Amino acid sequence: MSPPSLMDDVDAAVAQISRNMVTSGDWVTPRVDGIVFLEKPAMFYWPMAVSFKIFGAHDWAARIPFALSAIGLACLTCAFGAWAFGRRAGLCAGLCMATCVGLFLFTRIVIPDVTLTFTIALAMWAFLRALDDEEPRLWAFLLAVSLGTGVLLKSLIGAVFPIVTGVLYLFLTKQLFVARTWKRLRPISGFFIVVLVAAPWHVLAALRNPPYFSLALHSGPGEYHGFLWFYFINEQVLRFLNLRYPRDYNTVPRLWFWLLHFLWLFPWSVYFPAIVRLSFKPVDRAGRARLLAICWIGFILVFFTFSTTQEYYSMPCYPALALLLGSAMAASGDWIRRGTRLLSFVVGCAGLACITIFFLVRNVPAPGDISSALGHHPSAYTLSLGHMLDLTFDSFAYLRLPLAVAAIALLAGALATFWWVDLRSFLAAALMMVLFYHAARLALVVFDPFLSSRPLAEVLQGSPDGKVIVDHNYWALSSITFYVPRDVLILNGRYFNLEYGSYAPGAPDIFIDDTRFKSLWLDSPRYYLVTYQPKLQQFKDLLGQDHLEIVAAGGGKLILTNHPFEHARLPRGDTRFASSFQEPACKDLGIQVKKESPDHSGLLLGTPACRLRI
Repeated sequence: MSPPSLMDDVDAAVAQISRNMVTSGDWVTPRVDGIVFLEKPAMFYWPMAVSFKIFGAHDWAARIPFALSAIGLACLTCAFGAWAFGRRAGLCAGLCMATCVGLFLFTRIVIPDVTLTFTIALAMWAFLRALDDEEPRLWAFLLAVSLGTGVLLKSLIGAVFPIVTGVLYLFLTKQLFVARTWKRLRPISGFFIVVLVAAPWHVLAALRNPPYFSLALHSGPGEYHGFLWFYFINEQVLRFLNLRYPRDYNTVPRLWFWLLHFLWLFPWSVYFPAIVRLSFKPVDRAGRARLLAICWIGFILVFFTFSTTQEYYSMPCYPALALLLGSAMAASGDWIRRGTRLLSFVVGCAGLACITIFFLVRNVPAPGDISSALGHHPSAYTLSLGHMLDLTFDSFAYLRLPLAVAAIALLAGALATFWWVDLRSFLAAALMMVLFYHAARLALVVFDPFLSSRPLAEVLQGSPDGKVIVDHNYWALSSITFYVPRDVLILNGRYFNLEYGSYAPGAPDIFIDDTRFKSLWLDSPRYYLVTYQPKLQQFKDLLGQDHLEIVAAGGGKLILTNHPFEHARLPRGDTRFASSFQEPACKDLGIQVKKESPDHSGLLLGTPACRLRI
């Protein structure tokens, strides 16, 4: 689970909020650098905070709850499939869930969607079993607990998705107006269980973050309407209508939102055509489960078709797709064999592409870190996979090992799925994906200096004490505050996620403009500024080059300080990130370079493997 490091943006920011809960003792109101952050329920952060309480504030500890959720989701899907369709189908459904591309991609970031997906899948299974006369009524209780937990994880959709799916199913099976149905589901007692689980935190959060009531349908700079308005009206109603303030997000085009599911469910999406041949008549347990899965998938996809959406928003329907795929795969048939042949061809071509790229870049130089070879598309970064557009041909020179491992995985998978059929080919495809994901993890480690600010944080940790200033967008450099546990000042960053909470009563004065920044910087105390390399000239113009000392450079980012210091070193032998601060990065900044040691055996503060002079 580590490396790679926690990434900048939501990854490290969520981890920092969770740690703030542990250190402050306030487990009700999430805070970022002292600013109330009311976008998500507290259970978004509680599992991580508990992990920090047990293991300490480490990046690997932040990922434990999400790793357990992913394992639990795969096991739950397997159990659901085995109950509905038989053991073979359950195994296939579990393999689909555990090894699909979407689950891997969207659990690289510490967001609660995988845990939410678990609660929704459990609610759907409990719903179906609660309707069965042969099942104990405990399933109705489990359904209610799952709904309440879903609300605590991601607000109303945690309950709306399962409830609307269930109502659609009951309508289609003509059970909606049957008294026996509601006697089995026990909606009244279930409602009170949901309230008992979800209401206490909402009440406490409202009481601690007044005002209590506001029906305004807009907001703006300087306006603060309290917790209830922001959490329910702004985050639920206005976000759905794409009117949320501030607008710090983007939306995936509708057609791509639907088509990308062929990628998110890959390699198993090659079997989608076989689903059409299944029976969806609710005459037996298998037919009822398939019909419920169709309602489940259909409502979630249609819901997000009319709402703003990110790539991972549809994750709650992955278990339903996996159940249908598992049922089709267990039934076998011509469409499954054709799908396996198609899979063999696709992954074979992908493997050959990896080999081709590997040989084309084998002699391409790879100086410094990968950030120097990447493009930059800031307008795409509001999408969760926006950084994929930054890849260039030269950047693959830094990814030779991941390319080699990926090629081995894909070509071996192509041969195995071509040679074998049915269950053995499914197991071969699953093993192929496991090895391929290892290659992807190796690639993420290469991207560490670009996607995370941990290398800079390591330098700050070994530097003399001083106040840290983050330039412009706190989220874009959020891993600094996780790996360097200090409160920071934010330069020209009162916008997006932190703007609303910054106007709350008693909010700390952490936002500074250029005038105040210049006054602080030219004063006697030491300050550190974390910014991006292209902005160096801007600060030269603002402060004068005599008042800027570069502490470290890497990943396209800089640490500057206002006073020079000499002879300060990181601990001897701490060279984990030395490659991030090599001579080419210094030359890219137009900085005079003087070698400090031939072997770069230690990072000199103020001279990360090279003497830096503006």
